[in-house]
Amino acid sequence: MSYKQLVQATPKGLQRGMKAALALCLAMLSQVSLAQWTLDNDASSLSFVTIKAEHVAEVHSFDRLSGSIASDGTVSVEIELASVNTLIPIRNERMQAMLFETNMFPSGTVSAEVDISALASLAPGAFSTQTINFSLNMHGFERSYSAEVRLTRLNGAIQATTLKPVVVTAEDHGLVTGVEALREVAGLPSISRAVPVSFTLTFNE
Repeated sequence: MSYKQLVQATPKGLQRGMKAALALCLAMLSQVSLAQWTLDNDASSLSFVTIKAEHVAEVHSFDRLSGSIASDGTVSVEIELASVNTLIPIRNERMQAMLFETNMFPSGTVSAEVDISALASLAPGAFSTQTINFSLNMHGFERSYSAEVRLTRLNGAIQATTLKPVVVTAEDHGLVTGVEALREVAGLPSISRAVPVSFTLTFNE
């Protein structure tokens, strides 16, 4: 039986109820597809690895992130550079002042585009793997990158996790002078100018 035949065979009171229920379902689907997600800092992480003296690797992170996925699929993430966390307070201060120069460049910004309808169609627990192109604006220099990312639909959230680190270089963001200043003040023979970066970003509806 077609939908039209079903409606014709249904008492008018039930017809009105069916139409109201259908309208409500369509409205809910529309709200899901046009939803905006907001980054949950407590459920997100952004880390990078440095190598000093040729063989000593250390993991650092940024503690304060903010951002959103807009209804049109525009992604924006802001990294508060002064929140860099190396687990050593004096090194945090040196990175803020000598590397990132947070008095002039307080934040780095990531911009990207995602298919919002594909995200909305994922069932809770389901995931998809995508290569996402994005730009990173940091220290007055903007560069383009790509990342292989797993997008997972959670209850009321979307989580994006890198499957492979993204390599960011000091040269691309005008940070070479800062790296050398850190090396000299620490009395090190070398500090790597290329760092692998990984992230897990959780966006709540």
